Parts: sequence; C-alpha cells; structure tokens
Amino acid sequence: MAAVAMLKRCLLRNRRPFSALSPSPPSSASPPIRGSLSRFVSTLVLAEHEGGLVKQSSLSAIAAAAVVNKEKSVTVLLGGSGLSLGKAASHAASCHPSVSQVLVADADILVHPLAETWAELVNLVQHQGNYSHIITTSNSFGKNVLPRAAALLDVSPVTDVVEIAESHLFIRPIYAGNALCTVRYAGKGPCMMTIRSTSFTLPSCSTETKSVEAPISQVDLSTFDEGSIPKSRWLKLVSQESERPDLGNARIVVTGGRGLKSAENFKLLEKLAEKLGAAVGATRAAVDAGFVPNDLQVGQTGKIVAPELYMAFGVSGAIQHLAGMRDSKVIVAINKDADAPIFQVADYGLVADLFEVIPELIEKLPDKK
Repeated sequence: MAAVAMLKRCLLRNRRPFSALSPSPPSSASPPIRGSLSRFVSTLVLAEHEGGLVKQSSLSAIAAAAVVNKEKSVTVLLGGSGLSLGKAASHAASCHPSVSQVLVADADILVHPLAETWAELVNLVQHQGNYSHIITTSNSFGKNVLPRAAALLDVSPVTDVVEIAESHLFIRPIYAGNALCTVRYAGKGPCMMTIRSTSFTLPSCSTETKSVEAPISQVDLSTFDEGSIPKSRWLKLVSQESERPDLGNARIVVTGGRGLKSAENFKLLEKLAEKLGAAVGATRAAVDAGFVPNDLQVGQTGKIVAPELYMAFGVSGAIQHLAGMRDSKVIVAINKDADAPIFQVADYGLVADLFEVIPELIEKLPDKK
C-alpha cells in the first residue's frame, strides 16, 4: 500500500495539552500602564541584520514591540559597520508602521554579536533613551546579549514570551512547554524580555511598508570604550552551505530522529527534503549520536520552529523535542512504534518502517519546480 494512502487521521480532542497558570499578582505589584501614562511607553528592539536586511526573527520582535506599544513608539537598534548596515537601517525604517526611529551603532567591534560589547551598547543606549521596554528574540543572539545587559541595568529579564497580555503582563511556557505561566513584571527600570519569534506574526513588508521612512540616527559612541570591553574575541563562523531553506523560517521541515540509525541514512531524508523544498531538522538524540551537526537540532535546547508542515521520521516525541515544534500548523509522524508520544500531538500518523516510507515518498512525489 502506498505510504500516502496509509496515513491515518489522528483524532485529537486537545492537540496542544497546555494548562494556564495565572497566579494572582502580589499587592505591591506595579499596575499596568494605561490611559494617559501610555505615552511614556517606549520600546527598544535589539535587531540582527544580514545582507542588508533585518532578519526575520528580529521582524517578529518588532511585531511584539508593536503589541506592547500602542502609541507606535518603537525604536530599532542595529549594530555593525559597512554598507550592509546602512541598507539594513533603511529596511528597518520602513518595515513596520510602529517603527518611529532607527538607531545605528557604527563600529567594527559590533559587527559580531559578542555578549560583552553588545551588553555595553544596550546599557549606553538605555541611559541615553530611558526606554520602558527592551525586546529581542529568544535565539542565540538574544539569549547571549540580553541577560548580560539586564545585569548591567540591574533588572530581571522575562524570557521566552509567547503572548503579551498587557504592557507588563506576559505569558511564557514552563516545564518544556507543558504549561503556560502568566507573569507580571513589577520591577524597576526597563522591562527586558526575549520573545519566541514563532509566536508573533511577521509584518508583511509588501503591505505594511510606510510611505515615509522612520528617521535614522547615529548612536553617540563617544563614551563607548572599545579597548576595555572585550573579555572574548571573535574567531570565525563555521556554517554549512546549503540551498535548502533556513530551518527557523522554513514553510516545511523534515526531521529525523535516532530511528534513522546513521548519518548515511540522513542523506535519504535530505533527498526527501529536496523534493519538498523543505529544511532538515533533527532530534537531540540524533545530534548527540553524531548523525548531523547541532545547528539542525529542534527542541528545547535547539531551535524553535513553527512551519506549515512538520514531518517527523523516527522521532519518539520526547518532551524536550515537542517543546520546539508543537506550534507547527500540521504535524505528520512516521514511526513503527504505535505508542510513541509523537502521535499524541500529530495531526496525521503512520505506523510503518521509515526505511520503506521515505523511498516510496521520494519515488511518488514530483520534483520541486
């Protein structure tokens, strides 16, 4: 029987088994900013750029900042040097209607996102602008920079936010995504947070491009002592050249687990990905076994993805892996263990040998044009 014909519909009454935890805030908690006080809400977004464009993950952070700040007072901070920085600044100035200003920190030391230099930059910009919120993406850049910057500003950051209820009230996952916790920020100084890029709708530059770009300003770096900051130095960037889509932004993701048994068998999965125009992902078990490099890992300690179609081959569905992909629009699971936990969150499940299913899919699927 053909692999596609054998797919069976998973009857799921509760596809996302989350439970909300909403503890009552302490009486001393600061009330959310409302009414006339809302004009004092100003948000700084720490953004990444590449090839003269703001990265998609940073565009999600801008979208999150727009939710916090209804007054459209969002400032985007870019760092680096050269022609690409100027192009990225122009892109940031017109990519979202809520952006009111773009700050450019032009210095060679900021080209690479080292925690020491960027944390000092954030500290400097915050003292110059006195922002109420500082937001960045919960990726390697945000997780590296924001905690150190928060320590310099003596505040506690809120991490991995998936929903913004009010200006100081947020929802974030706990217990590897099995529960959602409602958190109210009651601290002093700026409210600093990282957000999950998959949880905030990306602004469409084609439909939301502003007719007038936001002003672009240079950050005053006269007090930025480059020589005394670095405690680490940039060596090199090692990455694999691939024509496949980026794992974090792909519409289709094909993931393999320990059930593929070897690195050689992962090449079979790569052939299927080429047919579908998909990105390739892997579980932590597959990465730890040396089948694929760790930049393909999906899960709590890897990348968080939410593609339109997520196909899992030989993935058991450990709780740490589900935390990184359960927001996918459609989940298809192929595993010969009928009791594998992955079937609990799958929309379609196939109990079969993946070494029979993958070749059949490769044979039956048309080549991507």
